[in-house]
Amino acid sequence: MTQNGTQNRQLTLASRPAGAPGKDNFHLKLDSVPQIEEGQLLLRTVYLSLDPYMRGRMSDAKSYAEPVAIGEVMVGGTVNRVVASRHPDYQAGDWVVSYTVGWQDYGVSDGSMLFKLNPEHGPVSHALGVLGMPGFTAYMGLKDIGQPEPGETLVVAAATGPVGATVAQIGKIMGCRVVAIAGGEQKRQHLEAMGVDVALDHRDPDFAQKLAEACPKGIDIYFENVGGAVFRAVLPLLNFRARIPLCGTVSGYNAVDLPEGPDHLDMAWSILQTRRVKVQGFIIFDDYGHRYEEFAEEMARWVAEGKIEYLEQIIDGLEAAPEGLRDLLEGKNFGKLVVRVGPDELA
Repeated sequence: MTQNGTQNRQLTLASRPAGAPGKDNFHLKLDSVPQIEEGQLLLRTVYLSLDPYMRGRMSDAKSYAEPVAIGEVMVGGTVNRVVASRHPDYQAGDWVVSYTVGWQDYGVSDGSMLFKLNPEHGPVSHALGVLGMPGFTAYMGLKDIGQPEPGETLVVAAATGPVGATVAQIGKIMGCRVVAIAGGEQKRQHLEAMGVDVALDHRDPDFAQKLAEACPKGIDIYFENVGGAVFRAVLPLLNFRARIPLCGTVSGYNAVDLPEGPDHLDMAWSILQTRRVKVQGFIIFDDYGHRYEEFAEEMARWVAEGKIEYLEQIIDGLEAAPEGLRDLLEGKNFGKLVVRVGPDELA
């Protein structure tokens, strides 16, 4: 079923997943296109962002944000066209980024968490990646928490994803020696072509040894996206006063039990404490929303100058979103994963 002007397709949360999410955890609901009141605008979704944090919002475990309720539309960032407006700052045809519409064709906004886009500045879908939340996450996490200095060794995991790839490239801009990690030989080769100093495949049986060889002077900054075996290989290589911007631990997002094997937690805490390692988690808009304009200006300039390359994978159809999210969490995506929900043109 394709997007049309008479029905509003909504993907709502049908159940909370045990392990990896899939189609059965969502329900496709057909509703009428909503009406707007004074001060509101009607948005039509063109692109939907898929991101690892969505797995956490499907769970009812205590977290930094309220979970999506059963029966509610799934959350997510979107690029939209304004269909109709009774808001003084917007008019029909405007391109916007919204963080309130989520997984549906149409949504009503009062202007909150809404940002205007200029399509002349590049593909509008990039506002969900390098020029949006993932790029912002990479920029602030590395610059503010990582505080890179020229000549330091930066290690970044999930380095072909939208956050990791941007971290790696900012690290090069700032003079770091960048060791980038991804899963699979194709991704590793892409990282080499992107210009990092060393590209590693975490699926390699000799990964830990190769990481140590790639970091002869230790690791000054580790941008944490994945956790698990990658973190265990990084841990003994951390330098005195190393910094770890803690963005996520996607390797464990689908876990339903504690991992088997020895408990490394005490050893990890001991290394982090004795080496005075700084570990800081962050939630990008909560912690850095007031610095968005700073990011947007510098990142747009880097992209325009060709200093930042961006890889995007687009899948078609709102109904493809559940399997797309599952693939993302299993590392099957290559670049920023975006769903094309509807056509660019106005009806």
